[in-house]
Amino acid sequence: MQEDTFMSMSKQVAQQLPYLRRYARALTGSQTTGDRYAAATLEAILADCALLSTEIDVKTALFRAFHTVWQTTGTPITEQSDEQGVEGRAQSLLGTLTPHTREALLLRSLEQFSYQQIGQIIDVSGTDAQELVAIAYSEMNQAVRGKVLVIEDEPLIALDISHIVTDMGHEVTAIARTRSEAVRHGLEQRPDLILADIHLADDSSGIDAVNDLLKHDADTPVIFITAYPERLLTGEKPEPAFLITKPFESEQVRSAVSQAMFFASTQTLNA
Repeated sequence: MQEDTFMSMSKQVAQQLPYLRRYARALTGSQTTGDRYAAATLEAILADCALLSTEIDVKTALFRAFHTVWQTTGTPITEQSDEQGVEGRAQSLLGTLTPHTREALLLRSLEQFSYQQIGQIIDVSGTDAQELVAIAYSEMNQAVRGKVLVIEDEPLIALDISHIVTDMGHEVTAIARTRSEAVRHGLEQRPDLILADIHLADDSSGIDAVNDLLKHDADTPVIFITAYPERLLTGEKPEPAFLITKPFESEQVRSAVSQAMFFASTQTLNA
């Protein structure tokens, strides 16, 4: 690969790195582990620039390189994890899923790759990738039902989210528009899942509301929603395992809810 081409691709890789970290975090259920895999991917690319194939777009090539590392040097998700607590339980549950379904689902719903691109990344056909996503939805949706607190100040968005969640078989306990409302509803009826916007009606913070509630139950899974995900994927503080970008597709919400309820893996996100 010529030097100018490599430099151009390096800049593109840097732009996609926050999203690779987001994906790695969601896949592993751990910010530390996810970042380790992302770093290993960059090291592998530096050692062999051919991993960034010029025959496909840079993001697809980057994620394909990640999966090369994931499959050859990483700990398979079906093996026993040394993690304890919430992350340990999440890793144990990973082993119950059909192989490669979680990867395919995340690539589709979180990163919005096409089925053909997913096939290129995990080395299956596009048809097989589509089937893996369908299997993942089925297995996760059958695993658990629960109560969901929605923290969202835009009425139409809140209604849309509520419909998606209830259609999945979950119960929406309340819709909160402010930090104080969220805390009150969350303490009155403890949710199994919190789905929170960042900026609320009275200029209060959804992050603060979530952290207030997590003081009472630190293991409650959380899905954050924001129009600027890169602001929360800096690596400088604990990051959410589940982060949906606005505007979102219903498939993204279904995927995140299924995974968050199934794996129940979260961390506080300090303001």
